Amino acid sequence: MNHPPLVALVGNPNAGKSALFNALTGARQKVGNYPGVTVERHSGRMALPDGRPVELVDLPGTYSLDPSSPDEAVTRDVVLGRQQGERLPDVLVVVADATNLDNHLRFVLQLKALDRPMLVALNMVDMAERDGLKFDLDALSAEIGCPVVPTVAVRKRGLDALRDALAEVLAGAPATLPPPLDSFDADIRHFQREARRVAGVAITEQPRARAVTRSMDAIALHPVFGPIILLTLMFVMFQAVFSWSEAPIGWIEGLQGWLADTAVATLPENFLRDLLVEGIINGVGSVVVFLPQILILFLFILVLEASGYMVRAAFLMDRLMASVGLSGRAFIPLLSSFACAIPGIMATRAIDDPKERLTTILIAPLMTCSARLPVYALIIGAFIPARQVAPGVGLQGLVLFVLYLAGIVGAVLAAFVLRRTLAKGQGGGFMMEMPRYQMPSLRDVALGLWHRGYVFLRRAGTTIMTVTVALWLLASYPVAPEGVKQSEYSAAGRIASGLEVVLKPIGFNHQMSLAVIPAMAAREVAVSALQTVYAIDAADEEQGAQELGGRLSGRWSLPTALAFLAWFVFAPQCLSTIAVTRRETNGWRVPGLMLAYLFGLAYAAAGITYWSAVALGL
Repeated sequence: MNHPPLVALVGNPNAGKSALFNALTGARQKVGNYPGVTVERHSGRMALPDGRPVELVDLPGTYSLDPSSPDEAVTRDVVLGRQQGERLPDVLVVVADATNLDNHLRFVLQLKALDRPMLVALNMVDMAERDGLKFDLDALSAEIGCPVVPTVAVRKRGLDALRDALAEVLAGAPATLPPPLDSFDADIRHFQREARRVAGVAITEQPRARAVTRSMDAIALHPVFGPIILLTLMFVMFQAVFSWSEAPIGWIEGLQGWLADTAVATLPENFLRDLLVEGIINGVGSVVVFLPQILILFLFILVLEASGYMVRAAFLMDRLMASVGLSGRAFIPLLSSFACAIPGIMATRAIDDPKERLTTILIAPLMTCSARLPVYALIIGAFIPARQVAPGVGLQGLVLFVLYLAGIVGAVLAAFVLRRTLAKGQGGGFMMEMPRYQMPSLRDVALGLWHRGYVFLRRAGTTIMTVTVALWLLASYPVAPEGVKQSEYSAAGRIASGLEVVLKPIGFNHQMSLAVIPAMAAREVAVSALQTVYAIDAADEEQGAQELGGRLSGRWSLPTALAFLAWFVFAPQCLSTIAVTRRETNGWRVPGLMLAYLFGLAYAAAGITYWSAVALGL
């Protein structure tokens, strides 16, 4: 039985491939499934200028022949003649987006290296021309080594020229196709370099903004300068968290002190006054006071995202992540985890490899979320001198930078171990589109900050206040007899005394042991817990949250404070994170593993930090 020639439409996602398929085949289409997989097969008939029929198959979009999903695996297998129930295509029609030529040429060149009959449909040329791009199609065709036909699939422009070119390629194709390849060049970085060179030859005119983007990327994505720029930006961000927040923190502390003084002066001394002052105003206020630092941190993140730089950061991290068995696909969920691990864990749904997804879920809590910032800021402010170690470099910001870096290093090491033990596997390739650099919209940044601030204050007014009030009640009753510390005699104190037996070897005292329990509900509660406990024990119960740092520096040693910081770098996230992990993994095995290994890391890190600091005489 003689079959009509088989022509495969291939290309990157969003190149307009399906629109071109629909324009060429019209209503003459069939949809089925490839044997053995759930991936749909879209095929149709079209006629060449001389009336000969051709079978056209629309393959799933992919960035390379190194698949990361079942759809992409089907595309690779069809192109290479390995797909069960599918013939080896006689011709490949590669659809490329003219507005993003250098990135789409990467796949074109990889396919050309297979030495198959092919032609290129340069789609969306109208949008490229609107953006100010002009092409030398003859030069592009000569560089690639196959015909290039400009098309606008959605407007059915260029279809006749495409049919003519396809007829010529089919006429020149060998009568007997060579056998499928056993191996092929999958070094996508080689094809990316060549794609940039070919695009430079083919594009004869481009808008200034595009040229500026390419020039900036030459530096921002440089294998040496790129990581240095990324680390510098992070360093500046953490310096600003402390240096820019001093004044607004003072304003909030002043307001909090005024509210506490007013309540004491206005209300009679009773249970309700103590609850209001110690449990709510001072307890919750000790967390709210860190709102300026959280907003400054998110200001940098929002600006970097809106400017187009954050995607470049993902590209820079791809090589590091590949070295520990993850792909760049894991970077976005991990980046989201710097705000909160919950959306980060939910974002792992985009990762196709189940073992890579499992690894990403397990290390997401190691990313330093914004909830840890109040704890870091409190301990750093109390124990680290606010002095300059170099022009424009503060010691406090440097310590904060090191803490965030410790979380990242811990996540990388954990991924390295997990990918070689419980979740064996190697990271696959990761392609991404680079947006143009642009000035962030002031309105969008302002709305983003408003949302982050609202979420933080809502959390302070609900979860944090509820846990703080419950802790205050547990720490206030039963009332201790004369000469006995209330924080030790109370119900909360007795629970902490039991936990202190386990935590004392790593330098934790009674108050610290008590604070880590409610911190499981919300990380920031550790601050309000310390404030509440020390306020209950204080002779002057009206002292505000601005006194907490002074109380700690007077009662804790530096090794103890450093151990507390090390604990919070690695300790498990809030209970909501555990609940989301259970929902995403459909069971308690993964959340149980997460709790066990994170608590183990936290305990080991705090112990090593404490005894190292003691040995150094700090």
